[in-house]
Order: sequence, then structure tokens, then C-alpha cells
Amino acid sequence: MWKIRIKALVILIIGVGIGLFVYQSEMSSKILTSSKESGEVVTDPFKWTARFPFKLGLDLSGGTHLVYKADVSQIEQSGIADSMSALRDVIERRVNAFGVGEPSIQIQNSGFSNQGEERLIVDLPGVTDVSKAIEMIGQTPMLEFRTENPNTDIVTQNVKVDENGNAFIDSNIQYLSTELTGKYLDKALLEFDPTTGEPIVSLIFDSEGSKLFEKITSENVGKTVAIFLDGQVISAPVVNESISGGRAQISGNFTPIEAKTLVGRLNSGALPVPISLISTETIGPSLGGEATEAGVKAVIIGFLAIAIFLVFWYRLPGLVAIIALSMYVIAMLAIFKLVPVTLTAAGIAGFIISIGIAVDANVLIFERIKEELRSGDGVGDSIHHGFKRAWLSVRDSNISSIITAIILYWFGTSLIKGFALVFLIGVIASLVSAVSVTRLFLYALDIKKKNKFTEFIFGSGFSNAKQVIKA
Repeated sequence: MWKIRIKALVILIIGVGIGLFVYQSEMSSKILTSSKESGEVVTDPFKWTARFPFKLGLDLSGGTHLVYKADVSQIEQSGIADSMSALRDVIERRVNAFGVGEPSIQIQNSGFSNQGEERLIVDLPGVTDVSKAIEMIGQTPMLEFRTENPNTDIVTQNVKVDENGNAFIDSNIQYLSTELTGKYLDKALLEFDPTTGEPIVSLIFDSEGSKLFEKITSENVGKTVAIFLDGQVISAPVVNESISGGRAQISGNFTPIEAKTLVGRLNSGALPVPISLISTETIGPSLGGEATEAGVKAVIIGFLAIAIFLVFWYRLPGLVAIIALSMYVIAMLAIFKLVPVTLTAAGIAGFIISIGIAVDANVLIFERIKEELRSGDGVGDSIHHGFKRAWLSVRDSNISSIITAIILYWFGTSLIKGFALVFLIGVIASLVSAVSVTRLFLYALDIKKKNKFTEFIFGSGFSNAKQVIKA
């Protein structure tokens, strides 16, 4: 019995330690934020804990919500999904380069009703300057290679004259798009022409891009292959021979700084398809703070309501369940900090529901214990048999919840995924809390004798405790 009590004491000490860590890390985070804003140097012996703040989502911390339209009209239906995935990866790399914490970039499928158009949803927590957010995305170039339009009649018919009397042709008519875009770019390098000393941007394609480039150049010997960047022709060299090896050059009237900037932009990701901004939404920090405060208040009220019910209806087992439940909440908060999990309003809702799931397991166990007590078993045997016989129901209930959470996470959008992830972690943690921690604490009490006090603490609600424990 002393071994069980020592185990219970160790678990309790660990729970208190984790609770102190969660509290101190949050205090250190606030001190660090305050010192940065005021410019004052504040000494904090536990400042290392500030590395583990709660990561809040867009709806809680404030930020910018951008919706982009991706033009996939020039891409075959079978290649749209791959192009959109590449676009998402490129935007994510670009945003990460600016140090935005926990950005969310999602693809919103248009379905069959809106062919040629897909949407990209970009959420940037903590970025409330819309112009800055748009600049982050807009600086990523759209690189593509185009060949001469073989229909000379159409080209001739679209010759225009500018205000100075010079004839010109619209580049979108003069050249036709090819499959070779920034999607296949491996990296860009800044080099200098050994003869003229002019800066040159060298492009190196991946294996698939190399094959496409070789195919394009072999089919267009003696013709121009134009290089477009953000819809504008920046170079239109004549192909003298088929080029293998997957290497191309962009030359033009670049200054070294312009060429260096272009290389940086290309390496951070050239967009595989053109995009245009169609919607913006800004969530201010004050609105996010109100949502956070409301969520925390909901958790506290929900926990207190559950605690009152457990103590009133199950008395001593209910009190033990509250201790185990408190350790469960502390452990969940630590997981949120250490993993880390991005908390949203939906995630907080999942956390609250997972507390209810934890209580549900305790209720099943306690009701089973009461049934064993009514059958005439002693308190110790009733606790043992109650946990053992309630396990199957608790297991099946939690497995069904885990399966539901996995399905929601797999198929859901960002909002649903946030809920599902927190709910999944909560269900697993609550299962350990209800089955292991609560049982350990009840065993540590080692209640064997039946007397009036025992009858009272194992009573239930308004019922007479003697009806539960037979003398």
C-alpha cells in the first residue's frame, strides 16, 4: 500500500511542477513582451520559460486573412491539384521567410462550377498591417517561359501603334504559354558576364524542368523563347540549338542590386500559377483579446460547474476526480506550450468538450463502483471491480471519439482541424487521467472499513448512503 501512496504522491508532485512551469512560462512571456515594448531590461531568473508561450491562432491573436484567386485556366485538369499544392508550398516558404508565426495557407477547391479558378486562403496571425501582408505575398514572382505564336495572322492583326507612332504587339498574343514555369525551378544564381561584366541571373531546373526546357528549345530552334516574370517580358533570346542540362539565363539591363533581389525572390519561390488578391480581412488585437478572454472564462466556468457536480453527486470519488481532472487540465496546457499547438476559438471549444469526455469516463467508473457496493462488496474490492468492469465501456467510448477526431482532422478545413487536433489530444489525455490517475488516488486512500463516515463519503446526491453501501 505504501508503494501505491508513494506513486500517488509522485504523480501529485509532478502535476504541481507542471502547473508551476505553465504559470511561470506565461508570466515570463508577459515580462518579455512588456520589456520589448518599453525598451527596459527586466531581470527574470526564469526567462528561459518564455520560449514556451501559448501560440494563438488568427481569431485570438489578431492578424490578416487574405483570399487569392489562382488562374489555372492554362493548366490541364489533371495537373491543377499539383500546381495548387506547389503554389501553397511556395507561398508558405515566402511567408516563413518573414518570420510570421504559425501561418495557415490552404487551398479552397472551386469544384466543377468554377473551372479555371482556384482559391488560396492565407491567414497571418499577428500581422495586422494589410499592406505589409500583401507585400509578403506579392513579392514572390510568377516565372514562365513562352514560345512564339505560330498563327502569324492573329499576331499581324493585333499590331498596335503607341502614342509615339511606334508599332508593337501585345506580348500575350505574340507568345504562347508552355508547361515550363517556376514550379520546376530548383534554384537561381547571380553571375556576371565574363565579357561585359553585366549581371546575369542563371536558372537551374529540376529533372522534370530540364526535360521540358530541352524539349522547348529543340522545338524552337531559330525562334525566340520569351522569359516572363510577373506577366512582363524580361528576356526574349533566340534559340540557336537545343539546350540540355536544365540551365537557362536571364540577361537584361539589370543593376547588381536588381539582379540580387531577383535571385532572392526566385529562390524563395517562383509562383507556378498567377494569383490575384480578391479579398482581405483584418482582425484587430483587441477583438482577438476579447475572444481569448471569453474562451478562458468559458473553460473556468465549465470546470467549476463540473467540479461542483462531481463533489455533490459522488462526494469523495468526485473530489478525487477533480484532482485528477485538474492534473489533466494542467497537462493539456503544458502540451499546448511544448508541442506547440496553435490555439483557436474552435480549439478552445475542443478543449472544453474534452474535459466533458474526461468527466464522462469518471461517471461510468463511479456508477460501476456504486453497483459493486450495492452488491455487498467491500470498498476496496468495489473500487477494483468498478474500474475493471467499466474499462470496456470507457475504452469503446474513447475510441469512437478518437476516430471521430481523426476523421475531422483528415477531411476538415483549418478551423475544423484546430478543433479536431485539440479534441484528439484531450481525449487521449483524459483517458489516461480517468483510468490511471483517478484509480491510483482512490487506491492510495485504502478505505476498507464500513461505517457512517464511509457511507457518507461514498453516498450519491440526495440518496441515503446506506442504500449504496450495505452493512
